[in-house]
Amino acid sequence: MSPVAVIVVTWNSAAVLPGFLATLEDGMAGLDWRLVVADNDSADDTVEVLGTLAPTATVVRTGRNAGYAAGINAALAAAGDFGAALVCNPDVRMRPGCAGRLVDRLGDGTGIAVPLLYEEGRDTPHHSLRRESSVTRALGEALIGNRRAGRFPSLSEIVTDPAAYRRPTRADWATGALMAVSADCRAACGPWDESFFLYSEETEYCLRAGDLGYATRLEPAARAVHLGGDSRVSPRLWTLLTVNRVRLYERRHGALATVCFRAAVFLREASRAALGRKASRAAAAALLRPGVLKATPGP
Repeated sequence: MSPVAVIVVTWNSAAVLPGFLATLEDGMAGLDWRLVVADNDSADDTVEVLGTLAPTATVVRTGRNAGYAAGINAALAAAGDFGAALVCNPDVRMRPGCAGRLVDRLGDGTGIAVPLLYEEGRDTPHHSLRRESSVTRALGEALIGNRRAGRFPSLSEIVTDPAAYRRPTRADWATGALMAVSADCRAACGPWDESFFLYSEETEYCLRAGDLGYATRLEPAARAVHLGGDSRVSPRLWTLLTVNRVRLYERRHGALATVCFRAAVFLREASRAALGRKASRAAAAALLRPGVLKATPGP
């Protein structure tokens, strides 16, 4: 079997890398693998940490903060000949055997496999499975909230049914903190879309894969902890997430439908801004700016 390329994109990741590297060996148990890291011009000791703790890793210096998708593409290009790719955030902690279970799930129509993701210190899995955006789902989330709307597939993007996380469930897309991508799926899809600097790149990739006949599927026997979550509290990151969500919708549905979708997303953010959520206030203001969907927001 061809080796698995472990693809990691770093940017000022020195604090979280040691934990990732400490669990990597057990997480990749049973597989032939190589680690390829694309560093987006970190200003901290990220590259030095890699040199000390992972001296055999291939490190690609992009020379700029190029974004997550661009980093993935740079690492994939440097990986050489390999089979499946395991795309990881550096703040993921794989449980033993996680990667092998994900790779085993690939094939028979599954092009992308994702694990059960847990937040640090929590015993219940994160709701990482998603449905494709729609106006109705955006309105449902705006009017009754994600958790309530999640009970009804037509009213929310988030899959909250506990049973869906106990079986190999197909989803339109999934949180991109850790995903295995088959060689066939990767060849069919081509590069990740670098027009999304951060957020929505995994959504676009999974939806594109689905358009080409490659399913995204949960493998519940594979488990990992994800330490991330800055987008929940940072107005800048939440704005980027929200705007890119609407940009991707426009790309797949056209201008007229996007007017309705943008209004529904604005309603959601404005209602939460009225409750004092600063991140939502920033996102709602951004959605009112002319031309915001044509921009490619960076750092």
